[in-house]
Amino acid sequence: MSAARVPRGGLLGPAVLLLLLRLCCSLSVPRIASYFGTKTRYEEANPARSAHGSVLRPPAGERCSPVHLTAVIRHGSRYPTAKNIRRIHRLTELVRREAGGAAARLQELHSRWEMWYTEDMDGQLVEKGRDDLRQLARRLSVLFPSLLSEENLRTGRLSVKSSSKHRCVSSAEAFQEGLLQGGAGTQAFQEGLRQARGGAGAEAEYIHEVDDELMRFFERCRGYVEGVENNRTALMEVEKFKHGEEMEGVRRRVAERLGLPPQRLTPDLLEAAFFLCSYELSIKSVHSPWCFLFDEDDAKVLEYQSDLKQYWKRSHGHVITGLSSCPLFHHVFRTLDKAGRPRRSTDALPEPASILIGHAETLLPLLSLLGLYKDKTPPTAANYNSQHGRSFRTSRIVPYAANLLLVLYDCQRGPRLQMLINESPVRFPGLKEDAPLYREVRATYRHLLDGCDFYRECEGRPSRGPNTEL
Repeated sequence: MSAARVPRGGLLGPAVLLLLLRLCCSLSVPRIASYFGTKTRYEEANPARSAHGSVLRPPAGERCSPVHLTAVIRHGSRYPTAKNIRRIHRLTELVRREAGGAAARLQELHSRWEMWYTEDMDGQLVEKGRDDLRQLARRLSVLFPSLLSEENLRTGRLSVKSSSKHRCVSSAEAFQEGLLQGGAGTQAFQEGLRQARGGAGAEAEYIHEVDDELMRFFERCRGYVEGVENNRTALMEVEKFKHGEEMEGVRRRVAERLGLPPQRLTPDLLEAAFFLCSYELSIKSVHSPWCFLFDEDDAKVLEYQSDLKQYWKRSHGHVITGLSSCPLFHHVFRTLDKAGRPRRSTDALPEPASILIGHAETLLPLLSLLGLYKDKTPPTAANYNSQHGRSFRTSRIVPYAANLLLVLYDCQRGPRLQMLINESPVRFPGLKEDAPLYREVRATYRHLLDGCDFYRECEGRPSRGPNTEL
């Protein structure tokens, strides 16, 4: 059964309302679920979510075995930030006090929903988010059993680094939980941790290192903070679109469905209503009554506004944004270099895996630096209608639990490297093989490996404050 469409420009009659109420309770996934930008669930971006060995593509005629995995992973589903919770509160108060007309007939629908978000939730990981990371870890351990083994985890051979944000630390813990094999494995792992920390009486803790220099590099890049983050003109295209024809059309329609004067439903409150649908789905896996305020055309417009923001703030819109990720870029390649280096029989085995847990704003600049998802024509406020086939769609690139996987193989002709994004193979720009020789990948990025000096690009000065939105 498909979701009912709210009539454009019309009020909800009793028959339609009854249908919506029934659908609200019977459907778990709204039709607009794949348009929430960075607030999209992972299963919308990667519906298959199965550990198929077919995604690993070293050359068929060459004997290869995986020797290292670097994974840059976004945290899982989370609560709204305090800023967005305040917006949600303003929206619900506005509807409660001032809605009339259509909202009077929506009263029963809205009676099924009460404001339950509190500011102390402030972006923390939810149980669904923990499960996002557990399931990802389990799938990857099936693909790479020799690398992401419980033994490697217990003996500390896996490197796990995280942003300091609570949602990332919790995601790092959940990923490690996912590598354990059932209750016995969990017990053995916990016992191993206790012994490593001083005996049976010691408290077991998951192993991870907080490293904001790597995972929140954007806070430390003065050129980025002053040139983009705190520069209102840097997001000029976003502001134009926010008050442009397409967004005004969505705002008028949603205001009418709520029975509000259009001027009372500000662009920020309109976005809050849209993301309420996404939060209810990603946190509780429910089809929220708020979802019925938007049809697919509305959702595409709101997704485009979100993509404009991410493009001009976190991606290709400004060169400094990609360059701000130089520390993470160099860390990744140093790790790969070490894992692929020829070894003598007496040398220690290479680190089997490096797990790096961060944010959407960790991944997007790095993907931009790698030259990915750069359309020939950049998205602007004026070209919405020609951008429907764009590759830069954050709903698909950086949903919750998004991941960049770099798999290093030991092959007959030398080390090879394969890239996967959200567990799907993606080729390096300009290279024709799924798993090219590692030396060819290094040649492609030679200008960055020899350059991309963070302190030169960013002037080595600390930023004036973090952004916690993503």
